[in-house]
Amino acid sequence: MELHALTALQLGEKIRAGEVSPVEAAQAALDRVRQEQGRNNAFITVLGDAALSEALETEKQLRAGARLSPLAGVPMGLKDNICTKGIKTSCASKILGDFAPPYDATLVQRLRAAGGVLLGKLNMDEFAMGSTSETSFYGPVRNPWDLTRVPGGSSGGAAAAVAAGECWYAVGSDTGGSIRQPAAYCGVTGMKPTYGTVSRYGLVAYASSLDQMGPIARTAADCAAVLDLIMGRDRRDGTSLEVESGGLLAGLTGDVRGMKIGLPADCFGEGLEPEVRACVLAAADVLRARGAQVEEFALPIMRYVVPAYYMIAAAEASSNLSRFDGVKYGWRAEGYEDLTDLYSKTRTEGFGAEVKRRILLGTFVLSAGYYDAYYKKALQVKAVIKRAYDEAFEKYDLLLTPVAPSTAPRLGESLDDPLKMYLSDIYTVPLNLAGLPGLSMPCGFDGGGMPIGAQLIGPALGEAKVLGAAHAFQLDTDYHTKMPKGGDAQ
Repeated sequence: MELHALTALQLGEKIRAGEVSPVEAAQAALDRVRQEQGRNNAFITVLGDAALSEALETEKQLRAGARLSPLAGVPMGLKDNICTKGIKTSCASKILGDFAPPYDATLVQRLRAAGGVLLGKLNMDEFAMGSTSETSFYGPVRNPWDLTRVPGGSSGGAAAAVAAGECWYAVGSDTGGSIRQPAAYCGVTGMKPTYGTVSRYGLVAYASSLDQMGPIARTAADCAAVLDLIMGRDRRDGTSLEVESGGLLAGLTGDVRGMKIGLPADCFGEGLEPEVRACVLAAADVLRARGAQVEEFALPIMRYVVPAYYMIAAAEASSNLSRFDGVKYGWRAEGYEDLTDLYSKTRTEGFGAEVKRRILLGTFVLSAGYYDAYYKKALQVKAVIKRAYDEAFEKYDLLLTPVAPSTAPRLGESLDDPLKMYLSDIYTVPLNLAGLPGLSMPCGFDGGGMPIGAQLIGPALGEAKVLGAAHAFQLDTDYHTKMPKGGDAQ
C-alpha cells in the first residue's frame, strides 16, 4: 500500500517504528500535491522546503527519543483562515492579499508542539461564506471524485486534499456545517466539536458565536487523535471551556451495546434524495446490529433552523468583517479621494459577491427598526433550538441524520441559486446554533459513484460518544477506505 493510502494513525505508527521517516512522508505528500493540485485546486499555499525542514526537525526529535504524539511527523494541511506565523493567510479573499500573521493560532502551536508537519494552507470559500468552495478568489476547488462537481464548503480544500491523498489530515472551521458537509461530499470523516472545546484564538472570525475548528481525516480514530491534541482551555479565548485534553483515541472500543440512538423523522422527509435516505438508514442498521437501540422521534424545530442561522451568522459577519478596510493590512484600492472613499473602494473591489451579500444582509437585520423583528427573534429561536436538542438528549445518547439532502452538486449550480445553497445546510446548522458536537462519516455512494455521509450528533461535551459510535460503524464498513480514481482507488 502506498503512503497516501494510509490513515494518519497508520502513517504515524510507521514513522515511530522507523519504517518511514518524517522527511520521506513530507516529500511523498509534496509529490502528491504536485500531482493533484492542477486537478482539484485544494491548496492556496504549498510550503515545500519549509515543510521538509519542519519534518527534519521532528525526525531529529524522534531520533533523540522525544515522546511525541501518535501523529508526530504526519503531514497536515490547515484551512486558510487559520493564522500561521509568517505564512500567507488569505481567507481565500482578495482583500487580505499576501497578509502573513505575526503569530500562530493556539491550535497550530499545539499541533506543532506534538510534531505536526504543515504542508500548506488549504483553499476554501471566501471568509468561509459558502457551501461549495467556489467563492474563493483563487479559483474553485473541485471534488476529487468528479472534477465537474463541488467538494462542499467552506472547508472544501481540506476535504478534497484528504480525499485525494495530498495530506493525511487537515483542520478546518465549521460555522454551519463547513467541516461536515465537505467531508460528506468527498467521502472522508470530519468532526465539529462542542463549541468552546477548541480555542478559536487565531481563527479569522466569520460568526464568533457559531465558529468552531475541527479535524478532517479518513477515519474517526484519526479525528480522535487530532482532537486529543487541539482540545483544551486557552486563556486567550474567553469562550474556551475547561475540558481535559487527551483520552479520546484511547477510549475507542467499538462497543455501542445499549446505546440509544434517535432518528429525527423531520430530517428524513421532503427534499431528501432517496439514495441518501437509504444509505443513512443502512448506517443505522449497522449500529443496530452492533447492539445499539435505534428509533425514530419527532424534532419539529428543523423548519426554523436555516432562517435563524442566516440571520445570526450574517449579523455577526457584518460586524466581524468591518475590520477589513485597507488601512492596517491586506490589499488596498487605489485612486481614492478620502478615507471614506478608501473604505468603500477597498471593500467593493476586495470582497467577492457572496461575502458582500451576507454583509448587506447582516447590516439590514441589525439596523434600527429591524433588529427586534429579525436579529432578536433569531436569537430567541436559537434558544428554542438548543432546548429542543437538550430534551432529545434526555432520552437518547446520540442522534443520526443525513449531512446534506443530496450528493455534491455540479460546479456553478449553487452559485446560480444561492437559496438552494443555503437550504442545503439544514441538517448541519442546528449543531452550530446549539453548540453541539457532530461528525460526518462516509456511509455509501449514489448511483453515480458520489460519496454520501451520515451525521452523528452528541450532547454538549459528548465527543467520546460520537467518536465511539463512528469508530464502531467504521469497524464494520469500508466506505472510509475508498479513494477517488485520481487518488488511486483501492
